[in-house]
Amino acid sequence: MSSSVIREIDGKHGFVTLTLNRPDRLNSLSNDLLESLSDALDDVAVDDSIRAVIITGAGRAFCSGADTDELTGGPGEGPHKPGPGGAEELRRGFRLARKVILGIYEMEKPVIAAIHGSAVGAGFDLACACDIRIAADTARFMAAYIHVGLFPGYGGTWLYPRLVGPAKAAELMYTGNFMEVDEAKSLGFLNSVVTEEELLPAAQKMARRIASGPPIAIRLAKTMMRRGMSMDLETSLEMSAAAEAITLSSEDHVEGMGALRQKRRPEFKGI
Repeated sequence: MSSSVIREIDGKHGFVTLTLNRPDRLNSLSNDLLESLSDALDDVAVDDSIRAVIITGAGRAFCSGADTDELTGGPGEGPHKPGPGGAEELRRGFRLARKVILGIYEMEKPVIAAIHGSAVGAGFDLACACDIRIAADTARFMAAYIHVGLFPGYGGTWLYPRLVGPAKAAELMYTGNFMEVDEAKSLGFLNSVVTEEELLPAAQKMARRIASGPPIAIRLAKTMMRRGMSMDLETSLEMSAAAEAITLSSEDHVEGMGALRQKRRPEFKGI
């Protein structure tokens, strides 16, 4: 895997940190970075030893959005470079972007965004796709597409209203104004706000807590929460009964009940 994404596995505690590593470009999403992140997400998704994921950025920012060189057809070979196929070729070029956003959003394992500095445009969308967002007090968020005459092509029109409400989503998309960290916290977009020095330790603490839980129950909970966005309550209850039957028949449930009765910490194995 390319060094544009650094993968650090904490085997003892069962989580991985994926660091976007283009600090000189504020971790803008080049084609190479998207490929690397997509590959890393694929690997993590099938590795049962990893139970939680942290995504963060190297240097001064979380992610400044799409790479502007590739956006304007510069030296990069990314999804936004114009070609003879015109708009249809550009549409197909979003394959990687779609794969990354869905890879985060639909992965059964919880994904934590550890955000500092700017999360702008596609970088904002990347943070939106995660399950939990912990931010440094330096974080700022912007749906920057409007400033360069673009549509939010990384899922923002679907993600923003669900996370900050329709009115705020409309303001962000129509004006391109920054959303500061205090407002993001008050809207429920952020789980917590810490200093930059506390950011990774806070994300790692959350990852360890999640990774110590029962993997089957957590995977099913995330899947049902995501699918529940498009289900009616009756369908959700029917699906929830099936999911609960799986957890009721698991060895993790037996372990959890045994630990409760014996007043000790459970050791869940995902079986």
